[in-house]
Amino acid sequence: MNRDQFRGASRHLKGRAQSALGGVTGDPARQVRGAVNQVAGGAQYAYGRARDRAEELAHDGRYLVGEVRDRAGTLIDDGRDVARHAAKRGTTYGRQAVRYADDNRTSAFIGLAAVAFAVGWLARPKR
Repeated sequence: MNRDQFRGASRHLKGRAQSALGGVTGDPARQVRGAVNQVAGGAQYAYGRARDRAEELAHDGRYLVGEVRDRAGTLIDDGRDVARHAAKRGTTYGRQAVRYADDNRTSAFIGLAAVAFAVGWLARPKR
């Protein structure tokens, strides 16, 4: 309970007491002042509750931003690890392919010629 809620509740109670006292004594001015204090106290109490809720939402928002930042950092680190691993595997497989091509030049040349023929055949205009 914040200051506005406390003051609003006390003003509302004061207004109720004033209205009741005005009713008992037959003083309409006191009854009106009591009603005004009741309404003003209720409004101040509602403002205090709204302010509390806004502060809670702001706190939750800051917490969520922190969580997102932490998770994003983790995902970025994981992505970097995957990229490093993929680069390492790509380098390894590339070296193996070059080594195979050097060791089996005839097979590599025939395979390359077959791929080139297939690409040319697929890329030719239809007749």
